[in-house]
Amino acid sequence: MSECNPGRDSDPQDGVVWRAGSQTWPLGRKALIMGILNVTPDSFSDGGRHLDLNDTLAAAHRFLEEGADILDIGGESTRPGAEPVSVDLELSRILPVIEKLAERHSLGISIDTCKPVVAEAALRAGANIVNDISGFRDPKMIEVCANSDCGVVVMHMQGSPQTMQRNPAYLDVVAEVRDFFAERFQTLTRAGIESARIVFDPGIGFGKTLRHNLALLRGVQDYLVYNRPILMGLSRKSFIGALLNDLSLGRREAPTQALTALTRRNGAMIHRVHQVKENVGALRMIEAVL
Repeated sequence: MSECNPGRDSDPQDGVVWRAGSQTWPLGRKALIMGILNVTPDSFSDGGRHLDLNDTLAAAHRFLEEGADILDIGGESTRPGAEPVSVDLELSRILPVIEKLAERHSLGISIDTCKPVVAEAALRAGANIVNDISGFRDPKMIEVCANSDCGVVVMHMQGSPQTMQRNPAYLDVVAEVRDFFAERFQTLTRAGIESARIVFDPGIGFGKTLRHNLALLRGVQDYLVYNRPILMGLSRKSFIGALLNDLSLGRREAPTQALTALTRRNGAMIHRVHQVKENVGALRMIEAVL
C-alpha cells in the first residue's frame, strides 16, 4: 500500500494532528467544526448578515459557545459567478474582525482568501490559518505561508468562481483530486511548510457537477494523501437543493447535518458550516457509535 493512499484497513487519522500557529488539534477521534463568518454583502448563504462589526463579533461568540473550534473569516464571495473585489476592500472587511477576535480569544482564526497580500495582513492581525480556494497555485501565497507557522487549507477547484460551473469535466474526479493533493503536498513541503500544517478540501461545488460531488462524498478515503486531514465544506450547497428539487436555502440545513455525519463516517475530520450547534451535535452522535 502506498504512503499517499493508506487504505481502508487502518484508521488513516490515527495519531494525526493539525498545527496552526500556537494551536494543535489531535484528529484521531474528534472532528473539528469551522464556523463560517462571511463579512460580505453577496455570499450565497449569509451575505450581508455580518457586515456590522458588533454583529459579526456577536455571531463569533455564539459560534464558540456552540462548540466551534475555528472561525473562518471571508471578505470576498466565492459563490459561482462572483466577481473579485479589491485588496483594499477585502482588507477593510476582514482586518477589524480578526484583530478583535485575536484580542479576545485563543482559537483557530482562518482567513478565506486567495490573495497573498490579504493573507499576509490577516496573519499579522492574528489569524493562524490560510484557507485558499485556489489551491495555493500562486507561488507568492506559498511564500507567505512558508514564512509563517500558520495552518493551510488547500482546496481543489476546476476553473475560477467566475467560470467553475460552466462545464466541469473529469475522467475520474476522485483520482484527479487525489493527484492534485499529492502534488500540492510535495510542492508545499518542499517550500518549507511542515506537513502537520496541511489540510485538504475537495472543493464540493467548486467546478463539480452533482455526480462529481456525490463521488467525492462517497470516496473520502480514496483521496487521503500522506495521512493529511480532509476538510469538508458542503454547508447549504446548491447540490443539496438539486437533490431535493427545492432550491430554498432554509431547507438545506437538516440535509447538511446528515452529510456532516456521513462524511465524518467516511473520514472527513474538519467540517466548515454555517450552523455550528446542529452540526456539532451530528458529529458527536456519529462519533459515539463509530
